Amino acid sequence: MMEGKITTGWDHETDVLVVGSGAGALTAAIVAADNHADVLVIEKGELFGGTSATSGGVLWIPNSHLAKAAGQQDSREEAIEYISALAGDVDPKRIEAFVDMAPAMLQYVEREANVLYNSIPYTDYHAELPGGKLGWRSHDPVPLDGRLLGDDLRWMRPTHASAMLFGKISWTAAEAAPMITRWPGWFKSLLKVLWRYYSDIGQRLKSDRARFLTGGNALVARLKLALDKRHVPLWRKAPFADLIVEDGKVVGATVVKDGRVQRIRARKGVILAAGGFERNAELRGANLRRSPDPDVSGGQPDNTGDTLLAAERAGAAVERLDSAWWAPTIKVPGEDRARPLFFERSLPGSIIVNQAGKRFTNEAASYHIVGKEMFEKNLPGAETTPAYVIFDATFRSKYPMGPVMPVFPDFTMRGEVKQIVTKANSIAELAEKLGLPADALVATVERFNENSRRGEDPDFGRGHQPYDRYYGDPKVQPNPNLLPLEKAPFYALPVNPGDIGTNGGLATDSHGAVLDKQGKRIPGLYAIGNTAASVMGRSYPGAGATIGPAMTFGYAAARDLTGANQPVG
Repeated sequence: MMEGKITTGWDHETDVLVVGSGAGALTAAIVAADNHADVLVIEKGELFGGTSATSGGVLWIPNSHLAKAAGQQDSREEAIEYISALAGDVDPKRIEAFVDMAPAMLQYVEREANVLYNSIPYTDYHAELPGGKLGWRSHDPVPLDGRLLGDDLRWMRPTHASAMLFGKISWTAAEAAPMITRWPGWFKSLLKVLWRYYSDIGQRLKSDRARFLTGGNALVARLKLALDKRHVPLWRKAPFADLIVEDGKVVGATVVKDGRVQRIRARKGVILAAGGFERNAELRGANLRRSPDPDVSGGQPDNTGDTLLAAERAGAAVERLDSAWWAPTIKVPGEDRARPLFFERSLPGSIIVNQAGKRFTNEAASYHIVGKEMFEKNLPGAETTPAYVIFDATFRSKYPMGPVMPVFPDFTMRGEVKQIVTKANSIAELAEKLGLPADALVATVERFNENSRRGEDPDFGRGHQPYDRYYGDPKVQPNPNLLPLEKAPFYALPVNPGDIGTNGGLATDSHGAVLDKQGKRIPGLYAIGNTAASVMGRSYPGAGATIGPAMTFGYAAARDLTGANQPVG
């Protein structure tokens, strides 16, 4: 951190400096520009878009105009009740601010930036709680033709392999769900997706990358087009180095660009939106002590907590640094991040066991809950690092499991995937190959099979909650999440207690302003997204509960530092 009077020697001046280029960052930049501010966005990596671009791009927005247009009922009071029941010790004013501003933000980006969404019937992760809903708070991005981006398409961070068909073909949530769960018409949907991809011959001759943009790529592309329309520059390969503080106020930052350190003046303020610290081994080891390995994270490699550390040097307070958006993950050799198991665990005919050969959780619960259970139940003699997901030939032929795709025979697997797949002709043989106690694993599978035939899971209640059933196979009755494992060969993959990003970070107020250790604002400094401690506390209320708040507080922060801090619709 640089302190003291700095009146000369600026390499670049702007009103608002935004650090990071994910959805929250770009939303903040657009709103600040619309409020007549000169804005500069800087990105550490060669590719822009951050974690948002790699994700499904879903937004969790309660009480939205799109849900109402779909005929769904929601209210401010229900949303506050639901979040409050999950978020723990989060300041109620922040929860209320999110619930009030999120619908306004969504209307704003739709109207002013052509960021288009559909409200979808994706159930809240804890819909059984008071205020929970069976759908319509999660919003799916409307696809976009990537050719509109021009050359920028090659510089946008691609979708995570786990969110694409065969790791490379883009699909919408409406297309993915019937294919994953084999709803009627799934094969027709598959042919449509394959045709769309392979018929783009011009692009196939150049790249595997799809030009039909969905999910986070569609979201970030629309935001980037809106940014370009406002002539806001985005510097790639310009990593943030430190904050510049003058008389207790943040007045700018040092940035490494073109091989040299440059001092950037920010007359109105700096918005830190550079993601979490999940890929920083030192920070992870100090704070995420029960999941210390950065290689088990599904977060993108540039998320190393640079802005968090700089803000701490400037006196910022932090909250819940031991918390993350947890998820069970599979690490495929050669890939730059782990693959989260978002939905596969819900499909019938698989289980997850610890190194004692026993189940330890409801595999169909939300990925946040299962990931958390993995490190909480990592006990001597019953380790879950790694645990193993086990499935049979019936599952193998019908459903995906991480990098293992159905329909296609085993010999078509990539060599890197074959390295982590264990295959055997019996459960006992599988246990021997995995180094698990055979008697225990056989007993576990036999008990699971017996209960599955009745559609029951007395041990962990799999299939009892609305979220469990969302990714179940509706053709399987009486419980869409349960089928016995009985047809050889049997398969196993190692699963780790990972995450898709950290969610503890800088303490902020209801407008995204960073607070010091006395609870007072640090003038000129704001933080949003995973750089800030989440308004959701340690919980994960529903699909899109990461990006929804990031964009909402980006909207709030930009309005606050430009003097337009009353939310509008």
